[in-house]
Amino acid sequence: MRTVVVLGTLDTKGAEHRHLAATIRRLGAQPLLIDVGVGAPALDADVDNVAVAAAAGSTIAELVARGERGHAVDTMARGAAVVLAQLWGEGRLDAAVTLGGGGGTTLAGAAFAVLPVGVPTLIVSTVAAGDMRPHVHGRDVTFTYAVLDIAGLNPVTRRIVDNAAGAIVGMADIAAASRDPGTDASPTATERPMVAITSFGVTTPAVDAARRAVASNSLEPVVFHAVGAGGESSLEALTRAGAFAGVLDITTTELADDLVGGVMSAGPQRLTAAADTATPQVVSVGAIDIVNLGPLDRIAAHHRDRLLVAHNSQMTLMRTTADESAELGKRLAHKLNRARGPVALYLPLVGTSSLSVPGGPFHDPIADAALFGAIRTHLHENVRLVELDLDVNDPRFATAMVNELISYLPAITKETS
Repeated sequence: MRTVVVLGTLDTKGAEHRHLAATIRRLGAQPLLIDVGVGAPALDADVDNVAVAAAAGSTIAELVARGERGHAVDTMARGAAVVLAQLWGEGRLDAAVTLGGGGGTTLAGAAFAVLPVGVPTLIVSTVAAGDMRPHVHGRDVTFTYAVLDIAGLNPVTRRIVDNAAGAIVGMADIAAASRDPGTDASPTATERPMVAITSFGVTTPAVDAARRAVASNSLEPVVFHAVGAGGESSLEALTRAGAFAGVLDITTTELADDLVGGVMSAGPQRLTAAADTATPQVVSVGAIDIVNLGPLDRIAAHHRDRLLVAHNSQMTLMRTTADESAELGKRLAHKLNRARGPVALYLPLVGTSSLSVPGGPFHDPIADAALFGAIRTHLHENVRLVELDLDVNDPRFATAMVNELISYLPAITKETS
């Protein structure tokens, strides 16, 4: 029988979690209740809030006396993460689910992050219609919008909770049937070593060519969409976990968003995991000419006189200036200079995206020269610099990057070929 953890604040949402647990049981799985509330619970839990607080090095009395909701949420999240990790390690967890508002969503997202990628997690949330990126933490967590506040059971909330129970039990069954105990996203002995590749719409031809070349070398291409969360919490987290034999970082557009204030920044940790872990990496400047903004009619006034292209109804692309490009080149070089393992930087001198090639709306030789010049100035000798008179989407450019990465992996490719 599958075990589904039902994590919840049983002081404020006890009835709702009781119904969720009962439905999970009716569907043939075993619910395991964990109380992460700090008040008196409305029902008994398999792991009570006293144990959760203790796992975080605190007590319920201390949290109540302090009276700071944010501190209590953070503390109970840490304790819940300890409990979940222990349950997973003991083989007593197949999936996890919760019902929550803003605080409960924050708590559960942080706690669920301790579980490996592939372990089903579901958050039914009143804030799921908004930006859920802070709650993802690089995991494949599923969100369901609660429609109503989770404040009592009624025909609408019962249906939503029942659907959530069905979803998590189904996911638990599928995951358990296909999972070897204790595995994460890292390749098993029977799988091909994985290579991470970063992608964006304006670098898709490059990524497609790279995928084919990687696969032809007995390696498994794994593509990340460089939209902020893809680079920040997913690529960087999995690289730090040792999931990849190498990283083919074709698309570094998130650096531009981080510098200029776009909506797809991956934060300051972007391009650090491979360097810190000595993971072989071959990097380029794909789409670094682009800052991602929101809908055209909502762009900030100080950006409206810039060179803009409407990517779709919800996304506007802005060309980086020469000054911004120079700063991006400097930042990129400094990040790669820290690398402890094999590293190369490939520059496509004819265009860094499909928009910046000659004749394209973002073609700007002055900005490109500023980018390339800053890279040449600041890059250390430990980073191999390769400049090609090609645009980033020329298949020959991607093939050259892949061949460079393959040269760093002789033992792996020999064993798998």
